[in-house]
Amino acid sequence: MTKHAKGKRPVVLSVEQALSMSYATLRFVHQGFRVIRLEPTPVPGPRSKADPTRYHGRPVARAERHSYYLAPNVGKEAIAVNLKEAKGRELMHRLVRDLPVDIFCTNTLPKRHASLGMDHETLRGQRRDLIWCCISAMGTREPEAPGYDPMLQALCGYMDITGHPDGPPLQCGPPLIDLKAGDEAFVQAILALAARAETGEGRRIDISMAQVAVSWLHTFLPMLDMGSRPEELRRSGNEHRQFIPVNAYPTRDGNLYVAVGSDAQWGRLVEQPMFRSLDQERFATNEGRRRHKSELHRRIEEIARRHSLAEVATALTAAAIPHSTITPIDRVMELPFVKDAALRTVAPDGREVRLPPPAVSTPYLEENDGRLPFAPAYGEQTDALLAEVGLATSEIATLRAEGTVA
Repeated sequence: MTKHAKGKRPVVLSVEQALSMSYATLRFVHQGFRVIRLEPTPVPGPRSKADPTRYHGRPVARAERHSYYLAPNVGKEAIAVNLKEAKGRELMHRLVRDLPVDIFCTNTLPKRHASLGMDHETLRGQRRDLIWCCISAMGTREPEAPGYDPMLQALCGYMDITGHPDGPPLQCGPPLIDLKAGDEAFVQAILALAARAETGEGRRIDISMAQVAVSWLHTFLPMLDMGSRPEELRRSGNEHRQFIPVNAYPTRDGNLYVAVGSDAQWGRLVEQPMFRSLDQERFATNEGRRRHKSELHRRIEEIARRHSLAEVATALTAAAIPHSTITPIDRVMELPFVKDAALRTVAPDGREVRLPPPAVSTPYLEENDGRLPFAPAYGEQTDALLAEVGLATSEIATLRAEGTVA
Protein backbone atom coordinates (compact mmCIF):
# COMPACT_ATOMS: atom_id res chain seq x y z
CA MET A 1 0.00 0.00 0.00
CA THR A 2 1.33 3.44 -0.94
CA LYS A 3 1.33 5.72 2.10
CA HIS A 4 1.10 9.48 2.04
CA ALA A 5 3.56 11.64 3.88
CA LYS A 6 2.16 12.87 7.14
CA GLY A 7 -0.21 15.78 6.57
CA LYS A 8 -0.43 15.34 2.79
CA ARG A 9 -3.92 15.81 1.40
CA PRO A 10 -5.70 12.81 -0.14
CA VAL A 11 -5.86 13.10 -3.94
CA VAL A 12 -8.97 12.62 -6.09
CA LEU A 13 -8.68 12.32 -9.88
CA SER A 14 -12.05 12.62 -11.59
CA VAL A 15 -13.07 12.24 -15.22
CA GLU A 16 -16.26 14.20 -14.68
CA GLN A 17 -18.78 16.38 -16.40
CA ALA A 18 -22.23 17.83 -15.71
CA LEU A 19 -23.35 17.67 -12.08
CA SER A 20 -23.57 14.32 -10.29
CA MET A 21 -19.85 13.51 -10.00
CA SER A 22 -18.81 17.18 -9.98
CA TYR A 23 -20.97 17.63 -6.87
CA ALA A 24 -19.50 14.49 -5.28
CA THR A 25 -15.95 15.74 -5.75
CA LEU A 26 -16.93 19.22 -4.52
CA ARG A 27 -17.70 17.54 -1.20
CA PHE A 28 -14.10 16.25 -1.17
CA VAL A 29 -12.95 19.84 -1.73
CA HIS A 30 -14.95 20.84 1.36
CA GLN A 31 -12.94 18.28 3.34
CA GLY A 32 -9.61 19.69 2.14
CA PHE A 33 -8.85 16.93 -0.39
CA ARG A 34 -6.95 17.75 -3.54
CA VAL A 35 -9.37 17.31 -6.47
CA ILE A 36 -8.21 17.19 -10.10
CA ARG A 37 -10.78 17.09 -12.89
CA LEU A 38 -9.58 15.45 -16.12
CA GLU A 39 -11.31 16.61 -19.29
CA PRO A 40 -10.84 15.60 -22.94
CA THR A 41 -8.85 17.56 -25.46
CA PRO A 42 -10.85 19.53 -28.07
CA VAL A 43 -12.42 17.71 -31.01
CA PRO A 44 -12.43 19.18 -34.52
CA GLY A 45 -15.42 21.25 -35.54
CA PRO A 46 -17.75 23.71 -33.79
CA ARG A 47 -18.52 21.60 -30.73
CA SER A 48 -17.57 22.99 -27.33
CA LYS A 49 -14.45 21.54 -25.78
CA ALA A 50 -14.54 19.56 -22.53
CA ASP A 51 -17.36 19.57 -19.95
CA PRO A 52 -20.52 20.98 -21.61
CA THR A 53 -21.55 22.72 -18.39
CA ARG A 54 -18.61 25.08 -18.85
CA TYR A 55 -20.81 26.79 -21.47
CA HIS A 56 -24.17 26.87 -19.64
CA GLY A 57 -25.44 30.03 -18.00
CA ARG A 58 -23.93 33.49 -18.26
CA PRO A 59 -20.23 33.96 -19.09
CA VAL A 60 -18.18 34.69 -15.96
CA ALA A 61 -14.51 34.23 -16.84
CA ARG A 62 -13.11 33.61 -20.32
CA ALA A 63 -15.07 31.68 -22.87
CA GLU A 64 -15.18 28.36 -21.02
CA ARG A 65 -16.29 29.37 -17.53
CA HIS A 66 -20.01 30.14 -17.44
CA SER A 67 -22.14 30.46 -14.33
CA TYR A 68 -23.63 26.93 -14.25
CA TYR A 69 -20.14 25.41 -14.13
CA LEU A 70 -18.80 27.59 -11.35
CA ALA A 71 -20.31 26.41 -8.05
CA PRO A 72 -19.67 22.63 -8.31
CA ASN A 73 -16.07 23.14 -9.39
CA VAL A 74 -14.52 25.70 -7.06
CA GLY A 75 -11.33 24.62 -5.35
CA LYS A 76 -10.37 22.09 -8.05
CA GLU A 77 -7.53 21.75 -10.53
CA ALA A 78 -8.00 20.95 -14.23
CA ILE A 79 -6.02 18.96 -16.76
CA ALA A 80 -6.93 18.20 -20.38
CA VAL A 81 -5.77 14.85 -21.80
CA ASN A 82 -6.78 12.90 -24.90
CA LEU A 83 -7.69 9.49 -23.50
CA LYS A 84 -8.52 8.19 -26.98
CA GLU A 85 -4.78 7.96 -27.63
CA ALA A 86 -2.48 5.45 -25.98
CA LYS A 87 -0.13 8.26 -24.91
CA GLY A 88 -3.02 10.04 -23.18
CA ARG A 89 -4.10 6.91 -21.34
CA GLU A 90 -0.54 6.36 -20.17
CA LEU A 91 -0.44 9.93 -18.85
CA MET A 92 -3.58 9.28 -16.82
CA HIS A 93 -2.10 6.05 -15.47
CA ARG A 94 1.08 7.90 -14.56
CA LEU A 95 -0.95 10.46 -12.62
CA VAL A 96 -2.69 7.64 -10.74
CA ARG A 97 0.64 6.01 -9.87
CA ASP A 98 2.86 8.97 -9.18
CA LEU A 99 0.73 11.69 -7.57
CA PRO A 100 -0.42 9.19 -6.14
CA VAL A 101 -4.23 9.15 -6.52
CA ASP A 102 -6.33 7.81 -3.63
CA ILE A 103 -9.77 7.99 -5.26
CA PHE A 104 -10.55 7.80 -8.97
CA CYS A 105 -14.02 9.01 -9.98
CA THR A 106 -15.93 9.08 -13.24
CA ASN A 107 -19.44 9.57 -14.56
CA THR A 108 -18.43 8.67 -18.12
CA LEU A 109 -20.77 6.18 -19.82
CA PRO A 110 -19.57 2.76 -18.54
CA LYS A 111 -19.34 1.21 -22.00
CA ARG A 112 -16.44 3.63 -22.65
CA HIS A 113 -14.42 2.83 -19.52
CA ALA A 114 -12.21 0.10 -20.99
CA SER A 115 -11.48 1.91 -24.27
CA LEU A 116 -10.43 5.02 -22.33
CA GLY A 117 -8.23 3.03 -19.92
CA MET A 118 -10.28 3.94 -16.86
CA ASP A 119 -12.03 0.70 -16.01
CA HIS A 120 -11.53 -0.63 -12.49
CA GLU A 121 -9.23 -3.50 -13.36
CA THR A 122 -6.91 -1.36 -15.48
CA LEU A 123 -6.55 1.38 -12.87
CA ARG A 124 -6.24 -1.12 -10.03
CA GLY A 125 -3.23 -2.42 -11.91
CA GLN A 126 -1.67 1.03 -11.53
CA ARG A 127 -2.35 1.30 -7.82
CA ARG A 128 -3.57 -1.73 -5.90
CA ASP A 129 -5.22 0.21 -3.06
CA LEU A 130 -7.05 2.65 -5.36
CA ILE A 131 -10.65 3.45 -4.53
CA TRP A 132 -12.55 3.47 -7.85
CA CYS A 133 -15.98 5.12 -8.05
CA CYS A 134 -18.40 5.37 -10.95
CA ILE A 135 -21.79 7.10 -11.24
CA SER A 136 -24.01 6.11 -14.16
CA ALA A 137 -27.70 5.84 -14.98
CA MET A 138 -28.15 2.14 -14.21
CA GLY A 139 -24.77 1.08 -12.88
CA THR A 140 -22.09 -0.76 -14.80
CA ARG A 141 -24.38 -3.77 -15.34
CA GLU A 142 -26.17 -1.66 -17.98
CA PRO A 143 -23.15 0.09 -19.48
CA GLU A 144 -24.91 1.68 -22.45
CA ALA A 145 -27.71 3.39 -20.51
CA PRO A 146 -27.39 7.20 -20.59
CA GLY A 147 -28.73 9.14 -17.62
CA TYR A 148 -29.94 12.66 -16.99
CA ASP A 149 -31.72 13.76 -13.87
CA PRO A 150 -35.13 14.61 -15.44
CA MET A 151 -35.21 11.34 -17.39
CA LEU A 152 -34.55 9.41 -14.19
CA GLN A 153 -37.19 11.44 -12.33
CA ALA A 154 -39.63 10.28 -15.00
CA LEU A 155 -38.47 6.65 -14.89
CA CYS A 156 -38.35 6.28 -11.11
CA GLY A 157 -41.79 7.70 -10.28
CA TYR A 158 -40.76 11.15 -9.08
CA MET A 159 -42.79 12.96 -11.73
CA ASP A 160 -45.88 10.89 -10.93
CA ILE A 161 -45.82 12.24 -7.37
CA THR A 162 -44.79 15.84 -8.15
CA GLY A 163 -47.27 18.57 -9.12
CA HIS A 164 -50.96 19.31 -8.54
CA PRO A 165 -53.56 16.52 -8.64
CA ASP A 166 -55.30 18.01 -11.68
CA GLY A 167 -52.07 18.96 -13.45
CA PRO A 168 -49.40 17.19 -15.50
CA PRO A 169 -46.46 15.31 -14.00
CA LEU A 170 -43.63 17.68 -13.09
CA GLN A 171 -39.96 17.40 -12.30
CA CYS A 172 -38.67 18.57 -8.92
CA GLY A 173 -37.02 21.99 -8.86
CA PRO A 174 -33.47 20.98 -7.84
CA PRO A 175 -31.84 18.04 -9.70
CA LEU A 176 -32.39 15.75 -6.71
CA ILE A 177 -31.16 12.53 -8.30
CA ASP A 178 -27.91 14.08 -9.54
CA LEU A 179 -27.26 15.48 -6.07
CA LYS A 180 -28.29 12.33 -4.18
CA ALA A 181 -26.01 10.23 -6.42
CA GLY A 182 -23.16 12.64 -5.74
CA ASP A 183 -23.76 12.48 -2.01
CA GLU A 184 -23.77 8.68 -2.14
CA ALA A 185 -20.52 8.56 -4.13
CA PHE A 186 -18.88 10.83 -1.56
CA VAL A 187 -20.11 8.82 1.43
CA GLN A 188 -19.14 5.46 -0.05
CA ALA A 189 -15.66 6.73 -0.94
CA ILE A 190 -15.14 8.11 2.56
CA LEU A 191 -16.21 4.75 4.01
CA ALA A 192 -13.79 3.02 1.63
CA LEU A 193 -10.94 5.28 2.79
CA ALA A 194 -11.69 4.40 6.40
CA ALA A 195 -11.73 0.69 5.57
CA ARG A 196 -8.50 1.01 3.60
CA ALA A 197 -6.76 2.50 6.63
CA GLU A 198 -7.51 -0.80 8.43
CA THR A 199 -7.11 -3.34 5.61
CA GLY A 200 -4.84 -1.70 3.03
CA GLU A 201 -7.35 -2.66 0.34
CA GLY A 202 -9.01 -0.43 -2.24
CA ARG A 203 -12.63 -0.75 -3.31
CA ARG A 204 -14.82 -0.66 -6.42
CA ILE A 205 -17.88 1.59 -5.98
CA ASP A 206 -20.65 1.39 -8.58
CA ILE A 207 -23.42 4.00 -8.16
CA SER A 208 -26.67 3.53 -10.08
CA MET A 209 -28.57 6.83 -10.24
CA ALA A 210 -31.82 4.89 -10.73
CA GLN A 211 -31.27 2.76 -7.63
CA VAL A 212 -30.26 5.86 -5.68
CA ALA A 213 -33.48 7.59 -6.74
CA VAL A 214 -35.77 4.74 -5.73
CA SER A 215 -33.92 4.36 -2.41
CA TRP A 216 -35.53 7.65 -1.32
CA LEU A 217 -39.13 6.49 -1.83
CA HIS A 218 -39.59 5.16 1.71
CA THR A 219 -42.83 7.03 2.32
CA PHE A 220 -44.35 5.75 -0.92
CA LEU A 221 -43.47 2.25 -2.14
CA PRO A 222 -43.90 0.20 1.09
CA MET A 223 -47.37 1.71 1.56
CA LEU A 224 -48.53 0.01 -1.63
CA ASP A 225 -47.94 -3.37 0.04
CA MET A 226 -49.93 -2.25 3.07
CA GLY A 227 -53.21 -1.32 1.45
CA SER A 228 -52.64 2.16 0.05
CA ARG A 229 -54.05 2.73 -3.41
CA PRO A 230 -51.71 4.30 -6.00
CA GLU A 231 -53.91 7.40 -6.26
CA GLU A 232 -53.32 8.09 -2.56
CA LEU A 233 -49.61 8.54 -3.29
CA ARG A 234 -49.75 10.55 -6.49
CA ARG A 235 -49.51 14.30 -7.02
CA SER A 236 -50.85 16.35 -4.14
CA GLY A 237 -49.58 19.85 -4.88
CA ASN A 238 -48.43 21.55 -1.68
CA GLU A 239 -50.45 19.27 0.56
CA HIS A 240 -48.85 16.59 2.68
CA ARG A 241 -50.36 13.21 1.89
CA GLN A 242 -50.54 12.01 5.51
CA PHE A 243 -50.53 15.01 7.85
CA ILE A 244 -53.54 17.35 7.64
CA PRO A 245 -53.47 20.32 7.32
CA VAL A 246 -50.10 20.90 5.72
CA ASN A 247 -50.41 23.28 2.79
CA ALA A 248 -49.68 26.73 1.37
CA TYR A 249 -52.41 29.31 2.05
CA PRO A 250 -52.83 32.77 0.49
CA THR A 251 -53.19 35.62 2.97
CA ARG A 252 -54.26 39.15 2.15
CA ASP A 253 -50.71 40.12 1.15
CA GLY A 254 -48.69 36.96 0.53
CA ASN A 255 -48.48 33.18 0.79
CA LEU A 256 -47.72 31.24 3.95
CA TYR A 257 -46.85 27.57 4.30
CA VAL A 258 -48.36 25.91 7.37
CA ALA A 259 -47.49 22.46 8.73
CA VAL A 260 -49.70 20.90 11.40
CA GLY A 261 -48.02 17.59 12.16
CA SER A 262 -49.96 16.25 15.15
CA ASP A 263 -53.29 16.38 16.98
CA ALA A 264 -51.57 18.30 19.79
CA GLN A 265 -50.52 21.00 17.35
CA TRP A 266 -54.05 21.13 15.96
CA GLY A 267 -55.40 21.58 19.47
CA ARG A 268 -53.12 24.57 20.02
CA LEU A 269 -54.08 26.06 16.66
CA VAL A 270 -57.83 26.09 17.33
CA GLU A 271 -57.26 27.74 20.71
CA GLN A 272 -56.21 30.85 18.79
CA PRO A 273 -59.14 33.27 18.25
CA MET A 274 -58.40 33.46 14.51
CA PHE A 275 -58.94 29.70 14.09
CA ARG A 276 -61.45 28.98 16.88
CA SER A 277 -64.28 28.30 14.39
CA LEU A 278 -62.39 25.14 13.39
CA ASP A 279 -62.56 23.68 16.92
CA GLN A 280 -64.95 20.89 15.95
CA GLU A 281 -65.03 17.23 16.92
CA ARG A 282 -64.80 16.06 13.30
CA PHE A 283 -61.46 17.89 12.93
CA ALA A 284 -60.00 16.77 16.27
CA THR A 285 -57.93 13.87 14.88
CA ASN A 286 -55.72 13.59 11.83
CA GLU A 287 -57.95 10.87 10.36
CA GLY A 288 -60.98 13.10 10.86
CA ARG A 289 -59.19 15.97 9.19
CA ARG A 290 -58.21 13.65 6.35
CA ARG A 291 -61.86 12.66 5.75
CA HIS A 292 -62.83 16.33 5.54
CA LYS A 293 -59.59 17.70 4.12
CA SER A 294 -61.08 19.50 1.10
CA GLU A 295 -63.48 21.45 3.29
CA LEU A 296 -60.80 22.05 5.91
CA HIS A 297 -58.29 23.43 3.43
CA ARG A 298 -61.01 25.69 1.99
CA ARG A 299 -62.00 27.03 5.41
CA ILE A 300 -58.38 27.72 6.44
CA GLU A 301 -57.85 29.55 3.17
CA GLU A 302 -60.97 31.67 3.79
CA ILE A 303 -59.65 32.62 7.24
CA ALA A 304 -56.15 33.39 5.94
CA ARG A 305 -57.43 35.57 3.10
CA ARG A 306 -59.16 37.88 5.59
CA HIS A 307 -55.90 38.65 7.39
CA SER A 308 -52.44 39.91 6.58
CA LEU A 309 -49.50 37.56 6.40
CA ALA A 310 -48.10 39.08 9.62
CA GLU A 311 -51.39 38.56 11.49
CA VAL A 312 -51.65 34.90 10.48
CA ALA A 313 -47.97 34.32 11.31
CA THR A 314 -48.47 35.86 14.76
CA ALA A 315 -51.32 33.46 15.51
CA LEU A 316 -49.31 30.49 14.29
CA THR A 317 -46.29 31.53 16.34
CA ALA A 318 -48.46 31.81 19.46
CA ALA A 319 -49.66 28.25 18.85
CA ALA A 320 -46.13 26.97 18.15
CA ILE A 321 -47.16 25.79 14.67
CA PRO A 322 -44.34 25.37 12.09
CA HIS A 323 -44.85 27.86 9.28
CA SER A 324 -42.91 29.94 6.80
CA THR A 325 -43.29 32.55 4.15
CA ILE A 326 -42.30 31.28 0.71
CA THR A 327 -38.87 32.75 0.12
CA PRO A 328 -38.11 33.92 -3.45
CA ILE A 329 -35.03 32.18 -4.81
CA ASP A 330 -33.24 35.53 -5.17
CA ARG A 331 -33.53 36.12 -1.42
CA VAL A 332 -32.39 32.73 -0.12
CA MET A 333 -28.78 33.88 0.24
CA GLU A 334 -30.02 36.64 2.61
CA LEU A 335 -31.53 34.20 5.10
CA PRO A 336 -29.48 34.59 8.31
CA PHE A 337 -28.50 30.93 8.61
CA VAL A 338 -27.43 30.90 4.95
CA LYS A 339 -25.65 34.25 5.05
CA ASP A 340 -23.58 33.16 8.04
CA ALA A 341 -22.52 29.85 6.49
CA ALA A 342 -22.25 30.71 2.78
CA LEU A 343 -18.97 29.99 1.04
CA ARG A 344 -17.27 32.50 -1.26
CA THR A 345 -14.93 32.64 -4.19
CA VAL A 346 -13.44 35.50 -6.21
CA ALA A 347 -13.74 35.67 -10.00
CA PRO A 348 -10.73 36.69 -12.09
CA ASP A 349 -12.27 40.15 -12.56
CA GLY A 350 -12.36 40.66 -8.79
CA ARG A 351 -16.07 40.01 -8.21
CA GLU A 352 -16.90 38.11 -5.05
CA VAL A 353 -19.30 35.25 -5.76
CA ARG A 354 -21.39 33.75 -2.99
CA LEU A 355 -21.75 29.96 -2.97
CA PRO A 356 -24.23 27.73 -1.17
CA PRO A 357 -23.04 26.69 2.29
CA PRO A 358 -21.78 23.15 2.79
CA ALA A 359 -24.31 20.71 4.21
CA VAL A 360 -22.14 20.64 7.34
CA SER A 361 -19.21 22.93 8.01
CA THR A 362 -15.75 21.34 8.04
CA PRO A 363 -12.46 22.24 9.74
CA TYR A 364 -10.87 22.87 6.33
CA LEU A 365 -13.53 25.43 5.38
CA GLU A 366 -13.35 27.08 8.79
CA GLU A 367 -9.56 27.36 8.55
CA ASN A 368 -9.95 29.07 5.17
CA ASP A 369 -12.75 31.40 6.30
CA GLY A 370 -15.20 29.76 3.89
CA ARG A 371 -13.23 30.89 0.83
CA LEU A 372 -12.34 28.59 -2.05
CA PRO A 373 -10.26 29.15 -5.19
CA PHE A 374 -12.24 29.99 -8.32
CA ALA A 375 -13.25 27.12 -10.62
CA PRO A 376 -10.36 26.22 -12.92
CA ALA A 377 -10.08 27.28 -16.53
CA TYR A 378 -9.99 24.53 -19.13
CA GLY A 379 -6.71 22.64 -18.73
CA GLU A 380 -5.40 25.30 -16.36
CA GLN A 381 -3.06 23.04 -14.37
CA THR A 382 -2.07 20.69 -17.21
CA ASP A 383 1.58 21.74 -17.34
CA ALA A 384 1.99 21.88 -13.55
CA LEU A 385 0.48 18.43 -13.01
CA LEU A 386 2.57 16.80 -15.74
CA ALA A 387 5.70 18.41 -14.33
CA GLU A 388 4.73 17.14 -10.88
CA VAL A 389 4.85 13.53 -12.11
CA GLY A 390 8.24 14.04 -13.74
CA LEU A 391 7.73 15.23 -17.32
CA ALA A 392 10.19 17.77 -18.65
CA THR A 393 9.06 21.05 -20.20
CA SER A 394 10.15 19.81 -23.64
CA GLU A 395 8.12 16.61 -23.24
CA ILE A 396 5.02 18.57 -22.28
CA ALA A 397 5.48 20.87 -25.29
CA THR A 398 5.71 17.84 -27.59
CA LEU A 399 2.56 16.29 -26.10
CA ARG A 400 0.71 19.58 -26.65
CA ALA A 401 1.91 19.88 -30.22
CA GLU A 402 0.70 16.31 -30.87
CA GLY A 403 -2.71 17.05 -29.36
CA THR A 404 -2.27 14.58 -26.50
CA VAL A 405 -2.81 17.36 -23.94
CA ALA A 406 -4.41 20.80 -24.09
